[in-house]
Amino acid sequence: MSLAQKKYKKYSFKKLIFFSYLTIILINQSNLISKPISNQNLDKESKISNISFITKAVKKAGASVVTIDSQKFVKNKQFSRDSRIFLDPYFERFFGLEFPPENKPRIEQSQGSGFIFGDGLVMTNAHVVNGSEKLVVGLSNGAKYKGKLIGQDLLTDLAVVKLEGQGPWPKAILGDSTKIEVGDWAIAVGNPFGLENTVTLGIISNLNRNVSQLGIYDKKFELIQTDAAINPGNSGGPLLNSKGEVIGINTLIRSGPGAGLSFAIPINKAKDIASQLIKDGRVIHPMIGINLIDENYFENNKSIVKVGYVVPNSPAEKSGIFINDIILKVGEKDITNSSDVINEISNNGINKFINVTLKRKNKIITLKVKPTDIKNLSKS
Repeated sequence: MSLAQKKYKKYSFKKLIFFSYLTIILINQSNLISKPISNQNLDKESKISNISFITKAVKKAGASVVTIDSQKFVKNKQFSRDSRIFLDPYFERFFGLEFPPENKPRIEQSQGSGFIFGDGLVMTNAHVVNGSEKLVVGLSNGAKYKGKLIGQDLLTDLAVVKLEGQGPWPKAILGDSTKIEVGDWAIAVGNPFGLENTVTLGIISNLNRNVSQLGIYDKKFELIQTDAAINPGNSGGPLLNSKGEVIGINTLIRSGPGAGLSFAIPINKAKDIASQLIKDGRVIHPMIGINLIDENYFENNKSIVKVGYVVPNSPAEKSGIFINDIILKVGEKDITNSSDVINEISNNGINKFINVTLKRKNKIITLKVKPTDIKNLSKS
């Protein structure tokens, strides 16, 4: 073998070793790049970050949401036997009409929702438990307890039920309904038909919606309006914000024209009512005995609050308030709508005078009025 051939063979051998070494490096780098990261902490954080705020909110409050089964004894009712009128229960309630005598005494069962907000204390709607002789409260873990009605207030449609059992209890976190704004997220949670944690999502559509605008005249509260659907059986369940805090209590839906609107009682108002029910078993509602009319004038963008009716022998009548008087100021508050009047009188309390400034024709008059509890108005 010549010297040139030996050099070529040696060169070829070195070249083979070089490319083999290079191939090994590339394969190792490829494996290193394609190998998945197995850091469990990173995986966990990634999963948590992908959970929606809705899921987080429901997880936070869901365990506190309960089902309330109520039973009431319905007596036999008297009605003309030859009558062919069969009435819807709502018509019966509003018009005082009754069913035919073929309807024998029976146990009537209904169901609603609520949530635990204290040690064994459940907040719900008054219409869920009103007239009930037996209450059974079901928790999300399947446990069931007897419930005792602590108190109810039909005027604000709120009630408090005490669980007869031992805790600890899963409690909802109560938010601040004064801090919510139109456009905020709203999550309605309830247990309709016993189905655990049925959830609907929407936004806050309106704040301080006067119930009289909805054709409801036997209640006294302002509502949060939302487009989050409140299903049958959701009454009494919580309305949550994006943080999972309770900002309202689901109370009613608008059916027929304008359907798709849902309403909730602001939680700050509910907390005040609940504390009175727990302490005294009843709620004081300061009233002066007037019906108010909001009149809006679009041409000059002004609104006035006019007295539409004065209850006979009421504080308003005794102080000299007349029908068609325009209310300008209550206490130190300038009045722009009827809600302002209601709030100022409520905040004043009973048995304490408050100034009411009126416009009567072309005269400005200031009168002193002493509000009384609404129950005293019915005795007038």
